[in-house]
Parts: sequence; C-alpha cells; structure tokens
Amino acid sequence: MTQIRHEPVAPTRTQRMATGAEIDAHRHDDHQIVYAGRGVLTVTTGRGTWVAPATRAIWVPAGTVHAHQAHGELELHLVGLPADDNPLGLGEPTVLAVGPLLRELLLAYTRAPLDESPERARLRAVLLDQLRASPQQPLHLPTPTAPRLRDLCDLLRADPADNRTLAVLARRVGASERTLSRLFRADLGMTFPQWRTQLRLHHALVLLAEGTPVTAVAHRCGWASASAFIDVFRRTFGHTPGAYPGRRS
Repeated sequence: MTQIRHEPVAPTRTQRMATGAEIDAHRHDDHQIVYAGRGVLTVTTGRGTWVAPATRAIWVPAGTVHAHQAHGELELHLVGLPADDNPLGLGEPTVLAVGPLLRELLLAYTRAPLDESPERARLRAVLLDQLRASPQQPLHLPTPTAPRLRDLCDLLRADPADNRTLAVLARRVGASERTLSRLFRADLGMTFPQWRTQLRLHHALVLLAEGTPVTAVAHRCGWASASAFIDVFRRTFGHTPGAYPGRRS
C-alpha cells in the first residue's frame, strides 16, 4: 500500500513547478488554498480531479488526501489556514473564481517576507473577505466508482475527442444505455453530456497551458469547429481561449 505523507501544517508560500511536475499524495491538518498564477494546476483526490487555470483557485479542506500536477510552467501560490478557520464553510475541494483583486491578494500574501506583522494580518483579513465573496465554479471532474461506468470514462479519458454516443459506448463496455445514464446521475451527479464536456474542458486547459494552438485544441478535444470550442470556453471561463491567462507567451 502506498504511504500517504502527512504534513500537519499546510504551508503558505510561492513555488515554481516545471510542466509535468507532480507533488505526490499527502494531507494536512490545515485547510489550504491552491492557486496557479501561471499555467494550469490539477488537484486529484479519491473523489475526482479539480482543475484550476489562472482565473480559478482550489479550496482543499483539512485532512483531504490530495496530489498536484503542473501543466505548463507553473507558478504555484499556497495559503494555509488553521482547521478551525474555514471562511467558506466548505467540507470538500471546491474551485473558486479569482477576480483581479483576489489574484493580487493571493500573490501578495504568498510573497516574502512571510512574517506576523500587522500589515500582513490586515492583508490576510481582506484576503479572507474576498474568498467569502468568491463564486464557486463547477470545474470538478468526479471519479466513477461503478466498474462499467469507470470503463466507459477511461475510454473517453484516453481520447476526449471520441464522439461516439452513449448507446455505442454502452455496448462497448457491456452495459445498456439506460443503465449507464442512471449511473452517471447516481454516481457522478451529472449527465453523460455534462461529464464529457467537463472532461474536454479539463483537457483543453492542459493543452492550452502547453502552448497548443486553439484550433488544434478544439479538434483534439472533440469540438466540431474552433468557433464551437471558443463559445463553450467563453461561457465557462468568461474569456476566449486565445486570451487565456495561463497561456505561455
């Protein structure tokens, strides 16, 4: 059995990670806010994967076993909070929208010196106020537990551009369309089209962070055209993929 690292204190710091770099599974006794000022970060737990471009942060509750992976050159900003200080009242990992002010607060709070000065205490108070007002975002790709559903999801993870219908995929994994449709709702809390769109958006963020052209991202993720991809991306993230803040220059 793989040993899960236990790091009691969740650190507050800035660190850089090369594309593809990973932080293995571990847990803290503290809550943690994880933000990628550049690049894309994925956080994986036993319940699924959360993805955060530069317009999103991830709330990781105390005690949650999680691992990180960098996509693109990553500038990682970590904020640790004591377990009894939960400004969001959240008990599971959650993606939060990061506007311009919250972004600057996260950058400033994780920048040295990491002291206990009155100025830093005031900065922390404003940061927590902004977190409380931050909208939650549905950028969670849940992990299936039902074996047949897991087989189907693995097929699509291997090729997000796979456009086969649920009926065709159901036959491929030896189940009925009706059964799998029910499992998507019961096991993952979303429909098959919703899950596939989430998968494609996750994959698109990773490709964009690696510098892949927008048109190529659209086709590799299964959209019929670049314009269709841009429309979905804009509605989800509030800007076009060409203006994506995590893209490398």
